[in-house]
Amino acid sequence: MSKLKIGVIGAGSISEMHMQSYENNDFAELYAICDMNEERAHEKAKKYNASKVYYDYESLLADKVIDAVSICTWNNSHAEIAIAALDAGKHVLVEKPLCTTVADALKIEEAVKRSGKLLQVGFVRRYASNTEIIQKFVNQNHFGEIYYAKASCLRRLGNPGGWFSDKERSGGGPLIDLGVHVIDICWYLMGKPKVKSVSGNTYSKLGNRSNVKHLSFYQAADYDPDKNTVEDLANAIIRFENGASLMVDVSFTIHGKKDELTVQLYGDKGGFELEPELSIVTEQHDIILNATPQINNLSFDVVQAFQNEIDHFIAACKREKETLSPVEDGIEMMKILCAIYESSEKGTEIQFGQSVEV
Repeated sequence: MSKLKIGVIGAGSISEMHMQSYENNDFAELYAICDMNEERAHEKAKKYNASKVYYDYESLLADKVIDAVSICTWNNSHAEIAIAALDAGKHVLVEKPLCTTVADALKIEEAVKRSGKLLQVGFVRRYASNTEIIQKFVNQNHFGEIYYAKASCLRRLGNPGGWFSDKERSGGGPLIDLGVHVIDICWYLMGKPKVKSVSGNTYSKLGNRSNVKHLSFYQAADYDPDKNTVEDLANAIIRFENGASLMVDVSFTIHGKKDELTVQLYGDKGGFELEPELSIVTEQHDIILNATPQINNLSFDVVQAFQNEIDHFIAACKREKETLSPVEDGIEMMKILCAIYESSEKGTEIQFGQSVEV
C-alpha cells in the first residue's frame, strides 16, 4: 500500500516532533517542508530526506501529490492555513491552539464540513500513554462522577520570547500556550461537559524577566529581550452544566520556588493525579488506598505522545480510526480560552448561552 505523502508547514522547534514521528511511521512519507526561512527549510528537508522544499504554504498546497499536512506555524496563521489546506483537499493536523478566536474556529469547522477531509487538533496529551491508561479506569466508572479538577502549570522563569511573547502572533501568553494543554486534558477526562460559565484573571506584572541571571530557560529562535506583550500569569474557575468545576492557573513567570505541573481530578468513588506522576486514590473496605500503576512512564512522555498522535492521525487519514481530537473540541477549547481573556478584561464572569466576544 502506498504511503501518505506529508507536508509540514512551519519548520520551527515543535515541527521536529512531527517530522521525527512521521519518519518513524511506516505508512507516511515526509515529502515536503515549508518555511519562510529558506535556510531552515532546506536544513530540515536534508535532515529528513524530504523531496520538496517550499517557502510559502500556497505553493505547498498546490502540490497535488500531498495527502496531508501538519501546521506548525504561529497561532494567528493556523486558521488561514488550515482552511486553505482543507479546501485544497488535504487532511490537516494543526498544532494547538486551533486558532486564536472563536469566529475563526467556526470558519475552520465550516471548511471541514465542506471539504469532507479530516482535521485533527494537536491536543497531544490526549495521546499520551498515561492518559490512555487512566481513560480505561474512567470509562469503567472507577472514579464515579468526576465533579472537580484542578491543574497548574507554573514556570518560575520561562517566557520563551519571540513570537510566543508577541500577542498579535500568539494570541496570548501562558494561557493559550500552556493552559490549553492542562485545561483540555482535564475537560477531556471529565467527559467533555458543556461549559456554563468562566471567571478568569490575567496578570502582566513581571514581563519576561530577561534581567535574571544564573537560571536558564528555553528561548525561541527569534527571542528579543525587549519585546513582550503577553500576560505573565492567568487563572480561572470554569463551571460546567453538569455541576462540575475546573480550577486552573498557568504562568510564564512568577516568584515561585520551583516550576510546578499538577493535574488532579476527583470523583465520588475515587480520584487520580495525571501529573506530576500517574497515581490513583480509591477506597476499599473502608480504607483509602493510594495506587501507583507499574508502567514505563508515569509522567507525560513527550516523544512517545507525539509518536502516538502522528500514528493516530495517519490511521485516521486512512479511515482506520476516528481522531481523538476533532475540530469540534478545538472550538470548545477556544470558547473557554477566549472567555478567560474576556472575563479578565471585563472584570466579570462570562456566562455561556449569552454573547461571548470573539
